[in-house]
Amino acid sequence: MLNINNKATEIKREILIHIARYQLAGTLEKKLYALPRKMVPLHGIPFRCCVHHDREILSQRIIARLGHSIEDYDEEKQLSDYATEALEREKPTEPMLTVIDEACNGCIRACYMVTSACQACIARPCMTNCPKQCIHIRKGRALIDDTQCVNCGICQKNCPFHAIIKIPVPCEEACPVNAITKDENGKETIDYSKCIFCGACIRSCPFGAMVDKGQLVDVIRHIMEGKKVVALYAPAIAAQFRAAPGQLDAAFILAGFHQTFEVALGADITAAKEAIEFEERMERGDTLMTTSCCPAYVRAIEIYVPELLPFISETRSPMHYSAEQVKQEFPDCISVFVGPCLAKRKEGFDDRHVDYVLSAEEIGALFVAREIDVATCEPVPSPHQPTSGARYFARSGGVAQAVQNRLAHPEKLKVRVINGLDKAGMKALQSYGRAASEHKETHANLVEVMACSGGCINGPLVLTNPKTAGNQLQKYAENRPQT
Repeated sequence: MLNINNKATEIKREILIHIARYQLAGTLEKKLYALPRKMVPLHGIPFRCCVHHDREILSQRIIARLGHSIEDYDEEKQLSDYATEALEREKPTEPMLTVIDEACNGCIRACYMVTSACQACIARPCMTNCPKQCIHIRKGRALIDDTQCVNCGICQKNCPFHAIIKIPVPCEEACPVNAITKDENGKETIDYSKCIFCGACIRSCPFGAMVDKGQLVDVIRHIMEGKKVVALYAPAIAAQFRAAPGQLDAAFILAGFHQTFEVALGADITAAKEAIEFEERMERGDTLMTTSCCPAYVRAIEIYVPELLPFISETRSPMHYSAEQVKQEFPDCISVFVGPCLAKRKEGFDDRHVDYVLSAEEIGALFVAREIDVATCEPVPSPHQPTSGARYFARSGGVAQAVQNRLAHPEKLKVRVINGLDKAGMKALQSYGRAASEHKETHANLVEVMACSGGCINGPLVLTNPKTAGNQLQKYAENRPQT
């Protein structure tokens, strides 16, 4: 995956901040047309062939940030038209992901290449072990015949000089379910019927061609209309800011939200229900239960490992229980879940208690536009205090630990944590699926699955690198001041 600090991410966040500022000032439709020119000056150094191409791609990035699918892009329409549609729509539409064809570089097919580090050694293990005999020595260096190569990677594994490298297609390589393929023009397309919305492609594409569709405009509109907008923030969001408990609540209030609700309270409900469910399942003779709070994982099971469906916990996610409580307390409110996850947007569409889902990047942009420094906010006292274990739902292993803490006989728990739903993670799930379908004993009776390596603090739409976020989460969970 790309480091979170990269130019594509900087551009995305700059667009979000401008959109928030324009909308709050009431000038979104009026000023948006000039944003590509502002961000890509005429005499600047272009990324592509010219600044005009850069501006066209930037326009499409803006359209996606407004919540529109680029697959429906109409070059006859102005940015102001797209802004008007966003401001007037009733709800955003699925899917939550879109591909900017103009931004896609049309990367070459994944292949292996011999570099100048090749010594044309006498051992020549690359040649002797190649199953297709497609490697030959020419002018003192090994060469691979691409017409015969099947990309098995055996040559790379055998080269003692590490002279053979794999040139991947980053988005295809990152997708754990092979939902991304090239079209007839060599550009990447997503089969949304196969996609689990884990967001791995967003984090891996160095051209920023894979984009989440924003909902920030919708939320700001409701705030400006004076609606009762309630922010439900995930523990992973607290890890994105140098905030002690209560400070993030204060920042949301300053940003215009009517009320806040810490989703860790919903995590306590999830953990308690899953502990009860686990004990009931074991008593009736089940050999396995998996967690259910990661929507990307649940969708992966539904599509690719259906034999595991009976073993997924029937307990709902912390987002659901939190939104349910908020709607009971404020029936006429607009509920907004704030998290680092693309798949939560899919879950939000399917949950009648959730009206909108904002990303960490979007709420960060709103704070910047409102000139709110979370770290300096005066904490707002909360009548409810979640457990530290519930706040640790945001990191890998946290869900299983929270369940274990609530068991009458924790010694009977055998946990397996699948930390990241990459291709290896999918294979692990499939092995559990085979064992379950054949009624075989497994080495674990509780399997926790997080689609993102490290957990939600490393989601595809975060602001902070996972190491820093992990440190901040620990201080937050233990109610210690941030430094």
